[in-house]
Amino acid sequence: MRFTVVVITRDRRQSLLAALARMRELTEDAPVIVVDNASRDGTADAVAAQHPEVALIRSPGNLGAVGRNLAVDHVRTPYVAFCDDDTWWDPDAPSRAADLLDAHPRLAVVTGRILVEPGGREDPIVPELRDSPVPGPPWLPGPALGSFLAGASMLRAEAFREAGGFSSRLWLGGEEELLSADLMALGWQLCYAEDVVVHHEPSRLREPHLRRRHGIRNTLWFTWLRRPLPVAVRRTARLLRTLPRDRVTAGALAEAAAGLGWVARERRTLPPDVEYRLRTLETAQRESRARRYVS
Repeated sequence: MRFTVVVITRDRRQSLLAALARMRELTEDAPVIVVDNASRDGTADAVAAQHPEVALIRSPGNLGAVGRNLAVDHVRTPYVAFCDDDTWWDPDAPSRAADLLDAHPRLAVVTGRILVEPGGREDPIVPELRDSPVPGPPWLPGPALGSFLAGASMLRAEAFREAGGFSSRLWLGGEEELLSADLMALGWQLCYAEDVVVHHEPSRLREPHLRRRHGIRNTLWFTWLRRPLPVAVRRTARLLRTLPRDRVTAGALAEAAAGLGWVARERRTLPPDVEYRLRTLETAQRESRARRYVS
């Protein structure tokens, strides 16, 4: 077995059960680990009853993205196919991603082409991945990326562990940006693969205001944790000019300010080559239709 499928979930029993049923169609045998983040709707019991083949981890509290770290502690395969409770991989997609990781030992992340269901239209983020301006080595099997989407990516478990996994500080909401930068600082590469297809049927059980608040907060924290001071000042000023002036933004800024102490203690700027790669993304991020802090 080359990869393990890892899913984190909370209070989305029906969409999770549908995703798990689809995993039985994968063309390559793979263990599945589900981390239930203290669901209150019977999710964990339903998984245990209907999918006894799944390794179920019941977290007593909501760990957010850190639930993935908990799952990877139990992974014994070289690769991890992350999946959300409202996403699923095409039957042969994980095998295609694993083939790329097999062939390229310094490749840490393969992010797939995301189709939004129902209808199968491309997610607005896909053109940005396909046309990524990030420079990469010539051996990369697809466009180099500066970050990834956890619900649609396969990672090399060794690299994930070396970089420390997802930050417990960021919890959930744009949590991939910090991990991606730390992977690149360690010499790992990330890429997009057109023929690795992942489907996303957005759950109606969402907390858009909470996700937006955390996205703003985490963007600011990442900026001050890893970017040079002039870049951090410029990026912060631009973000403040463009954010909606509402309660969600005010809450995000208050949370970001409350974390300045630990951010200053844990600040570590990126190597020049990684910083250059991130700077190539600034125009695309500024003009992005997929990454806007509105809800």
